[in-house]
Amino acid sequence: MVKLVIDMWNEFGEYTPEAEPEGVERLYVWQTAVGLQAVDGLKPSEFLLQTARRHIGGDIGIDEARRLVYEYYENRELRTEQERDEYEADKVSANMAKVLGERSFCLVPGIVSFIHQRLFEGVFHFAGQYRTVDISKKEWVLRGESVLYSPAPLIAESVNWDIAQERNCNYGSLTLPQAVEHLARFISALWQIHPFAEGNTRTMAVLLVKYLRYMGFEADNALFARHSWYFRNALVRANYHHPRKGIEKDFTYLIRFLRNLLMGETNELKNRYLIIPDESSFAPITEQVTEQVHELTVITQFSNQIQILIKGMEDKEYSLKQLMALCSLKHRPSFMENYIKPAMANGIIKLKYEDNPNHPRQRYLLTIKGCLLRNS
Repeated sequence: MVKLVIDMWNEFGEYTPEAEPEGVERLYVWQTAVGLQAVDGLKPSEFLLQTARRHIGGDIGIDEARRLVYEYYENRELRTEQERDEYEADKVSANMAKVLGERSFCLVPGIVSFIHQRLFEGVFHFAGQYRTVDISKKEWVLRGESVLYSPAPLIAESVNWDIAQERNCNYGSLTLPQAVEHLARFISALWQIHPFAEGNTRTMAVLLVKYLRYMGFEADNALFARHSWYFRNALVRANYHHPRKGIEKDFTYLIRFLRNLLMGETNELKNRYLIIPDESSFAPITEQVTEQVHELTVITQFSNQIQILIKGMEDKEYSLKQLMALCSLKHRPSFMENYIKPAMANGIIKLKYEDNPNHPRQRYLLTIKGCLLRNS
């Protein structure tokens, strides 16, 4: 455990587990709570991190930490995209730390909406309420396609059915690998329902963490923090199929994540491996190789600015400010003109919300071509 603590992020400053062992669990809780915000491209403020440090060190309790976070935003005008993102990330992180630190749990249908309500209290007006309209979401790993989610009128019935099926599972009759696969299919089916308008993946991650603890599993929950976007993309691949293209639901990636989590394996968790093949992947192999060789040599033709951008980006979403920090730049107009616009024009990066360029939570991410060039 000490090694795991030493390996943790440095956001929370120096910490000596031998001096205060109880702080180890608080550190895990906050790391998981903060890390899971990356699922939606959110990063908490420095104020939240400072407050978390005080709680980890034992100076204040979790209720006091939450109160300070909520007071920080009372009557505070949120003028910029970053401020709005931090508002959500801070409040949800504080709420999540509270929920993850509690030992109570009961696997009943109401637990799903209960956890969502607890996590997003004071953030979403619909916290804890099932969505009333059908939704779709363009997914990067699906090349812009969407998983088919449960119809809104059937959400309650679907949640009830999945929970009932899980309650009937006898884990005592399963080997550990079998239990891992069963858990993957359970949390995947529950996520596919997508009961809420926002916050589904964070809700399912917290439910899974608490359920594993309830059943006595020893798990490195910091994995959710380090690979939160992989976890979401693995859920996407486990719920997507396209018979015409020969693509079936693939639980492999989610199982790898859970085997790392519960069995201490070190499977490589790379988002680019989850991307579905496109139509060109069915071309003769010689054509594919020729095209890839061409793609990999093109990077030298781009400006130094674009090459810096490509090499610095990972398989995740970035706000414009995060990309500017990545390139050590502060002048937004110049960055847009010399980095973003050329990269988008060459199909290297794209917008998360392509149909709404001015979306308040707009993010940038590498395209498939961008991933190829970066790894060349």
